[in-house]
This record gives sequence, structure tokens and C-alpha cells, in this order.
Amino acid sequence: MWLLLAIILHSSFLIPHSTKAQDFVRRPPDLDRLTQELFAEIQSDQVPFEDLYETLLQYYTTPINVNTATREEFRSLLLLNENQITTLLRHRDTNGDLLSVYELQSIEGYDLRTIHRILPFVSVLSSNVNAGRGSLWQRIAREENNALYLRYERVLQERKGYTPPTLFQGRPTTRYLGSPDKMLIRYRVSHTKDFSLGFAMEKDAGEQLTWNPKNGQFGADYVSAHFLVQERGRLKTLALGDYQLQFGQGLLLSSGLGVGKGAETITTLRRSSVGVRAYSSLLENTFFRGGAATVQVAPTVQATAFASHKNVDANLQQAQDSLAQFDEFTSGLLYTGFHRTASELANRHQLNETIGGGNVGYTSRNSNLSIGATGVYTHYGTPLLKRAEPYNRYEFSGTDNLALSLYYTYVWRNLLLFGETARSSSGGLGTVNGLLASLGPTVDAALLVRHYDKNFHTLYGNAFSENTRNINETGVYIGLKVRPVARWEVSAYYDQFSFPWLRYRASAPTTGHDALVRLAYSPTKTSLLYAQLRQRLKPRDLPSDGVIRPVPLPGEQLRQSVLLYYNSAISPALEMRTRVQASRLRDDPGLAWRRGYVLAQDLSYQVNRVLKITGRYALFDADDYDTRQYVYEQDVLLAVSIPALYGQGTRVYGIAEIRVNRAITLWLRYAETRYRNQNTVGSGLEEIAGSLRGDVKAQLRVKF
Repeated sequence: MWLLLAIILHSSFLIPHSTKAQDFVRRPPDLDRLTQELFAEIQSDQVPFEDLYETLLQYYTTPINVNTATREEFRSLLLLNENQITTLLRHRDTNGDLLSVYELQSIEGYDLRTIHRILPFVSVLSSNVNAGRGSLWQRIAREENNALYLRYERVLQERKGYTPPTLFQGRPTTRYLGSPDKMLIRYRVSHTKDFSLGFAMEKDAGEQLTWNPKNGQFGADYVSAHFLVQERGRLKTLALGDYQLQFGQGLLLSSGLGVGKGAETITTLRRSSVGVRAYSSLLENTFFRGGAATVQVAPTVQATAFASHKNVDANLQQAQDSLAQFDEFTSGLLYTGFHRTASELANRHQLNETIGGGNVGYTSRNSNLSIGATGVYTHYGTPLLKRAEPYNRYEFSGTDNLALSLYYTYVWRNLLLFGETARSSSGGLGTVNGLLASLGPTVDAALLVRHYDKNFHTLYGNAFSENTRNINETGVYIGLKVRPVARWEVSAYYDQFSFPWLRYRASAPTTGHDALVRLAYSPTKTSLLYAQLRQRLKPRDLPSDGVIRPVPLPGEQLRQSVLLYYNSAISPALEMRTRVQASRLRDDPGLAWRRGYVLAQDLSYQVNRVLKITGRYALFDADDYDTRQYVYEQDVLLAVSIPALYGQGTRVYGIAEIRVNRAITLWLRYAETRYRNQNTVGSGLEEIAGSLRGDVKAQLRVKF
């Protein structure tokens, strides 16, 4: 049950190489544990965890070369503080290329814990690693990081959406048009700082397999493909097909490298300008489709240009008033990616989206100073017009938006200053500025200030914020991390925020705060114990009680949570994880507390070199949906599972990973949730008669 992202790799897994560069056998990253270190607590299903997971897997399959990586690339790992990056770059400049991963131990600030965390995502290779490997097509044909994935999923119980339709007021009721099977085909071949080529096709449960190229349907409902090359002389990157962009602090352009507030209270605040990245995830709305290129115009200056055009989901409407601002409009974009019913299919790819822009960035020769400018122009074929609600008064409307930004990062001794300021066509401003400081060998601190006007519009931005979007917010964040003695670490943050204008479910301007403290202890290299407390005050409108209020005021909704976690490798083959998670929620002082908890036990056993088995048994009890508990689950490779648990019941899952041979690996997964005192599970078309929901998943990987 748990924790996504850090890594416990023993030095015994490192095998020195006798050539100029060092290679080693790398275990896959323990994304469960690493996520637990990066995220304070999973409280929502709106965070694109799959995008972050995909990014980390990209770093595993195409690791960063320590001998050629830039400061920005090291920052993008989210695992190194600025002082560690600086000392590594200084060591590299002074002594030349690292010859072995063991050399990291001689660099100031790199203890075994740090090295073990980054090992899955880095390589130690010669600077000219691609020299002499032949032409591009020869390198692609010979590449070892080359795999095809086939995945199948299905809920075993019959859901209402798959039953025969009945008549309601003379009309047949809505049902899913496709089968309950979910299927995926995915292929990718890539090499660090060289190339990436891949495609993905996915059919969600309830969707049809349809061949209709005129409507953009090619069998599976979702089809994605990309081709990317890097380091071709002055051409640093060229991407065709689907790609992502990240510049500055992500205020205008942000890919899957943003974590925000978490138990990692320092390094995750900053964003890194990694520029153009290949896109191979399954999220159907967080990418660009077209082309992008980055060119080295001078030794310290790079320029990027990009263009994108795709059709996105939207519900088009006709104006009923002849004096209306628009004859046809949409109230907003639809992000679910589901096209299972007739109405969902009617909204599929109805809105044309065209985006173009560019970036110019300067980095000093010592990489201590970086400044840049970004411009993004967005055009929609049909105007956007939000519902006429008071909280939507300053939302984006119309067809066109131009946003411009300036950003910077500056390293001075043990300080990192960073920020980005942007303006949209509406005149709204957004700005985020921060400072990271190493106050000593064992003390790190952070300060971040942000302000986003209520009429600031950024459609692909995801800078640091309390809200899911960078709009209508002002806040100050203070973070601290202290390692008082060996094996002990204390991390904490306090975030004060306000919303100057109304929000959905908040009928007045509001203020709130979010605070966390975590005490962690690592008794051995293979064990971790920590306790965490978190409190979050974020006002919203009180639940309806039948009383009509002339001016509804938000209640002071307060959420308090506690998390206890223990991870230990009992033996080289057996690992155990125990998690207790509980929270309570009160909508306003004087109202009753509502509560929820989860108790989960995980075991992982490596039977032999062929078979690994992982399982969990969990008990949960949550009073209602607002007190639901999210707990990350281990899944097949490249898949993410974070179910919402509420009501009373048990959650069980098991995974078998079978290495048939060097080329073929098979994953089999079964998961079920049993509820107490319930006659149905789910609602709407997802409703199941009974108290059990179980699903199966199988995945085959073929390496070429």
C-alpha cells in the first residue's frame, strides 16, 4: 500500500565496468516508496500522478548521464538539492568525467542515502557516448531499450452500463456502446540524449473499437505517437507528433515534472526548464500535437519554437438569445477522455485547438544564471463561455489568448533564487518567486511567494499553487528540512494562502492554510519509519441544510490527518510495509467531525529470479465521500492505481511478476474491494449489484 517513489538500492548491486565509463545493474525504481517521500499525502484524484510516474519511468529507461547532464536536468530529478548539484558540477569541471558511480561517494553532500535514491535515474557514461554508434536508423535498430507492452483489464462484476437498456418515459435508457474490456498497446525505443520513437493505442472500458479515419478514429479511441531526436549539432531537439514543454517555473508551460507541496519540502518547489520532451503517457489532454524544435543560436543561448493543432473534447451549445455574445460556444473543455456513451461520443474532438509559441533562454557559462522569455498563443475554433455563475465572472472567454512570461534562476553561494512572471491577454498577471537555501550541511530552508490574478489565464501552465489552476490565488510557503543526527530527518512546511475572488463551492473570498511536519528515521539502509501530521484549512460553502441564506458564507472546513509508515526488508527476498492513515474533517466550528482511516499491510517476496509476488490487505472505514482515503497501490509496470476508499470494507490485491526469459515479462494482477452494509457498489452506469467489486489485469512486455 504505498508510497511511490524512493529507492533502496544496495551497493552490492553495483558492478564496476572496466572501460572508460562505468555501468551497473540497476533495479527498477521503488516508485511506491519514492512517491511517499515526494508527496505529503494523496488527497485528490485530480493530480496527474500518471504523468509524474511516466516521467520518472522515462528517467529510468533513459537515465541522465552524470557526465553530460546540465544543472536543469539534475534539478528535474527532484531528488538533489542545489548544493549537491553545485558540488557535482564543480567536481566534474575539476576532475573530468566520472569513471565510476562509486566516485559519487567522494563528492561533498553525497551520502549513501542520496546515492541510492538517484541510482535508478542516472548513468555514468563517457561524454561522447553516441560516437561511433552508426547512423540514427542503425542506432534505433540496435537499441536495447526497446519494448512492446500489451495490457488487458476488466471489472469482473457486471455494471449497469453494460446491461440491456430499459425504457424510461418511452425512451431507451443510456448504456455504454462498447465492451467492458480495457486494452492497451504501447511501444517505445529510446536512448538518452539521442532519440525516442514510440506509439500508444488505448481503448477504455465501455468504448468501441471503431475505424473511421475521417473522425480521427483508428480502431482504439486514443492513439498517440512521437518521434524525437536530440544533439544534432546546433539542433538540440526536434520533436514530431505528441510532445510536452516545460520552461521557467511552469507558469505558462508545464509537463509532468511538477509535484508541489509534499513531504519533500525543499527540492520539489522549483521547476526546471527541460524544454521539449517526448510524450508517451495515456492522459488524453496534457500534451501538444505537432512539432517543436530547439536550436543553439549561440554558446549560451537556445531558442525553441513550437506549433500544435488537435481537436479536444467539448460540449458545443447554440445561443438561445439572438443578442448573445456568441452564436455557438462551449462552456468548457472536457478532460475525462471517456467516449463510452452516445453523449460522450457527441462531445468527442468537437473543439479545434491551435497553439503556437516559442522560448528564448540564456544560461551563463558557469550555469549559475539562467534567464528566459516564453510566449504562448492559443486559438479555439469555437468560443469558450463559462456558465453565468458569479465565480466564473473572470474566467477565460472567447477564442484567443496570448500569454507572455519572463523567468530566471540564479545561484549565489548556497542560495538559489528563481521565479517567473507572466501576463495574459486579459491583462491579468501571475508571478511566482522563491528562494532555496542550504543553511548548513544538515539544514535546508525554502521560501516561495506567488500571486495569480483572478483574470490571469494560462491554459497549459501548472506552477506551484493550492488550486489545481494558476488563477485567483495569493500565498506564501515556508519549508524546512533538518537532519539533526545520522539516520534522522525532520521536514516541515507552512503555507498561507488566500483567494481574492469567489471559487466553485466558495461564495465569498476566503483564506486558509496548510501545514505539515514529518519525523523520519532510517535504522538501516533497507528500512524506513516515519510519522506525519498535517492540517489543512480551506473554506468552502457549508452543505445545504434546507435553510435559505441571503448571502451564503463559506464554512471553515478543517482537515487533520495522521500517517504512520514502516518499511523494512526482512531478508533480501522479503519486504514488508505497514501503513496507518487516518483523517478527520469538520465543515465549521461547532459541527461534528467526520472521520476516515485505512490500515494496510503489504508483503513482497522474490520467490526466485523468475517470480516475484506482491500483495496487500487493507481495512478502511470512512464516514462519507468527503472523508475518503487515497492510498497508492503497486501495479503492473507503467500503470498507476490510487483508488478512493470510503464506506466500510476491505481492499485486497496481489501481483505476480513472471520473467519468462530475458525478452518476455508477464504481470498478472487481481484486486477487489468488499463493502460492509452495502447492497450496491458505485453509482450511475458504474453501479454494481452486490457488495463486491473485483478486477483483473494482465500485461505482457516483449523486449527486442
